Amino acid sequence: MSLVDFTTRSGAIDGLVVVTMKQVTDDRGTVRELFRRSAFEAAGVALSRIEQVNLTETSQPGAIRGMHAESMTKLVTVAHGRAHGLYVDARAESTTFGVVDEVDLEPGVQVFVPPGVANGFQALTPDSQYAYCFDHEWSATMPGLAFNPLDPLVADRWPLPFDPDDPRYLSAKDRDAPAFAAVAR
Repeated sequence: MSLVDFTTRSGAIDGLVVVTMKQVTDDRGTVRELFRRSAFEAAGVALSRIEQVNLTETSQPGAIRGMHAESMTKLVTVAHGRAHGLYVDARAESTTFGVVDEVDLEPGVQVFVPPGVANGFQALTPDSQYAYCFDHEWSATMPGLAFNPLDPLVADRWPLPFDPDDPRYLSAKDRDAPAFAAVAR
């Protein structure tokens, strides 16, 4: 049996935290603690509640989802496969406004994303499953912003090639989103 303890490290963006989940592996496989309030509180990570959980399956390696910055806290991880996460501070009042951070995601690694920080990801393996835990229920009318994942701020950070005009790789909504500079002020 092997044990990986719960650990955290600060990201490059103020309030962004990369989490290694507590994991116990034996001959049968691995158990990962997706969320234990006391561990997060002890680490100073304030996720006081979870109101909604989504699981996105992305079948095409190279497919991109994002960049979205809603007014809610998110805890994101990969349940299956691997993904490359990108995070951009879109909070104009933040000392890290405009900073980009990148995290390679695999089962056992989570990212705590504060409100106003945009997140997006590129699937690196077939049938990647990306989980989002939200502290508020998502609504199309909630405050926030979205910007184009082809924006020069992040365009060269996606590790796999993709066709931006192919809907298997990028939705029309994300492709047609405005530039970062047009929405983040």
